[in-house]
Amino acid sequence: MEHRYPLVLGKDFAGTVEAVGEGVDGFAVGDAVFGVVMKPFLGTGSLAQYVTVSAAIGVAPIPSGLKAEDAGALGLAGTAALDSLNALSPAEGETVLISGATGGVGALAVQLAAARGAKVIATARPGEEADFVTALAKGQIHLVDFTGDLEAQVRSIAPDGVDAVVHLAGDGAQLAGLLRPGGEIASTVGLTQDGVKGQEVAVHTVWADPNAQTLTALAEQAASGALRVPVTASYPLEQAPQAFAAFGAGALGKLAITCS
Repeated sequence: MEHRYPLVLGKDFAGTVEAVGEGVDGFAVGDAVFGVVMKPFLGTGSLAQYVTVSAAIGVAPIPSGLKAEDAGALGLAGTAALDSLNALSPAEGETVLISGATGGVGALAVQLAAARGAKVIATARPGEEADFVTALAKGQIHLVDFTGDLEAQVRSIAPDGVDAVVHLAGDGAQLAGLLRPGGEIASTVGLTQDGVKGQEVAVHTVWADPNAQTLTALAEQAASGALRVPVTASYPLEQAPQAFAAFGAGALGKLAITCS
């Protein structure tokens, strides 16, 4: 991807409309909005006091009841989680393994899968990670420790294999091997059908599409309390380097960066 300097990082945003371009409908100065910077290059991202975005994709209103900080952490992660679950379409009672459940996308995917009535198996190490994931959704979340014998742990819960996998971290081919014959895996990290040759499974390579319909659906769920945006820490803009350091060290959930 092209990089344009001086480079401003950031994809997610939330704020107030300061100006609209000629011919733009649906948004007006003063509207509270959130979304994802969708540009074919890196350079004019969201870690700034002002950001310009297309009205055509990646922006939606913030509904009443949703804090701007939470909205600003919802767009890309929420879209990736929802697109993955939509690709798999798990039925009530089916078993879904979520690898990478302690991150922003994973924490939202756990909630979305549980809300559909799926039997959720989530990766988390014992201790703080396990506590974080367990608290995400009502009902039982089955935890497996990815640092141990993952296959043995998963097979103890789903002896014939799981119905679906949300692949957000780890070895995709290994995770696909935990599926029942005919199972499906949705991957946000580049796994393709070629990566599981010889296995009787289907691969959905997911590229998050933060269109207005998806963003609005996510925001409405978050505003109603049906979906919790897992913001675990917030940093002022001048502390963005510390936020990136925390992210690199494996911070749980989502980290927010605020601009005054």
